Amino acid sequence: MPRNQPWWRNAIIYQIYVRSFRDSNGDGTGDLAGICEKLDYLQWLGVDGLWLSPTMPSPNADWGYDVSDYYGVHPDYGALADMDRLVVEAAQRDIGIMLDLVPNHTSSAHPWFVDARSGRGSAHRDYYVWAGPKAAGGPPNNWICATGAPAWTLDAESDQYYLHNFLPAQPDLNWWDERVHEEFHEILRFWFDRGVAGFRIDVAHGLYKDSLLQDDPPAGPGDHPAIQRGKLRPVYSSHRPEVHDVYRRWRQIADTYEQGPALLGETWEFDYQRFGDYYGREEPELHMGFNFGFVEAGLTAPELADVVEKTLAALPAGAMPVWTGSNHDVGRFPTRWCGNDPRAVKAALAVLSTLPGTVVLYYGDELGMADVDVPPALRLDDMSAGKPYGRDACRTPMLWSAGTNAGFTTPSARPWLPLGGTATNVEDERADPGSVLNLWRALAALRQAGRIGRLDKLEQVLLDEQVWAYRVGEVTTVANLSDQAVTRPLTGHEHLSVLVSTAALAPSGAAVGAELSLGPWETVVLAAQP
Repeated sequence: MPRNQPWWRNAIIYQIYVRSFRDSNGDGTGDLAGICEKLDYLQWLGVDGLWLSPTMPSPNADWGYDVSDYYGVHPDYGALADMDRLVVEAAQRDIGIMLDLVPNHTSSAHPWFVDARSGRGSAHRDYYVWAGPKAAGGPPNNWICATGAPAWTLDAESDQYYLHNFLPAQPDLNWWDERVHEEFHEILRFWFDRGVAGFRIDVAHGLYKDSLLQDDPPAGPGDHPAIQRGKLRPVYSSHRPEVHDVYRRWRQIADTYEQGPALLGETWEFDYQRFGDYYGREEPELHMGFNFGFVEAGLTAPELADVVEKTLAALPAGAMPVWTGSNHDVGRFPTRWCGNDPRAVKAALAVLSTLPGTVVLYYGDELGMADVDVPPALRLDDMSAGKPYGRDACRTPMLWSAGTNAGFTTPSARPWLPLGGTATNVEDERADPGSVLNLWRALAALRQAGRIGRLDKLEQVLLDEQVWAYRVGEVTTVANLSDQAVTRPLTGHEHLSVLVSTAALAPSGAAVGAELSLGPWETVVLAAQP
């Protein structure tokens, strides 16, 4: 239905890993035309926006996150005309299209870097971060990239190292050079002029680097476990304060467009006050930022309640929180949080959808799709090379049906990654009233009606090791985040009725009294009786 506020506020955003969503031409690779084929499903699902994994031309060293042309479409996915068609046809269904923008680095095949590497005096040399060896030889400092290797590669011709916080094929841009700012201002305008509804900004925290290239200090026991995994605290290689000026300027550009495009940052920040800074304290910056403290928490009442409380307290007034459990990097929450237990998946979806703010689903979350144990010989993700796990596990094709190739591609084609089991699929779940998919539809309907997800104050009603109950506006959510049956008092919250339950034990419309009994993982959404 038409919205009387910016499309992204209190929205449902659906992340599509384009290569894996729907193959329209039988080559085994998902494409933009395939997304167009499924727009009616996405409208039925209740989504307001689609975030597309990188669609720009790329050699695919990091599967699109190594961009070689910011103004085009990867030929595997179609052409610019296909993107224009998708934007128009999605808008006809009140769905906005968000692209993935990668401003921290380019591909080493990008013309800027090809020129930069041609010599120290080249026109684009300072578009990238270069430094000479230490006096004793070796990389300029101790920075490491996402694979755990040194973040510097020597260019033998010029006897200088270039920086790459990811693969060597992804050289980092130098945001101290004003020309880089100007290039991206033009990129923003190009896509906004074509009707794109916003950008998810890759590595939004990482653009600026310390101008003195100082060593990062070692991670300590007080750091978040995600930082401890990286061995170093990245205070000089990323998370620099200068980055906020980038987003102030981008916000000024976005705010000139009638379609109200949104800027959604990949903000890996575990200090909640600094996380809130990305929204802008004095001047507007990002419209939204991904909350990785929430993503990294466990599906337990104490952990989620703690993260939510700290997040809401740290955000500027009126700022839009974002809640998600899955993405193309961290894996699927049905596996990571829920052990692929459909009861737990339903509980997680109920919590995600009833918290105040915008919710982001990863394709297949609405089904409870699981990570797939891709055989080592078939894994394609170089970023995960040498690790016991891989990101390919959460990037496998969408499961549309139980047939050959799950309806993702033609029966005779070979999908680019192997499928998991097809017992979980759209066709069968649509026909099952008790499915994860139909629970999501009920929750989405409440969001579309403005009953849940509103940016109202969250009041904590009950919290213990198993149960988290909270009230937002007129609606109370009581979540049993355990595999044990529980009974809890609802003192002061009697005379409520069930809007949605994740189990048949409490059908819609049933009244609850001063005490509530819930089965394992059962979660109920309650409101005052009419």
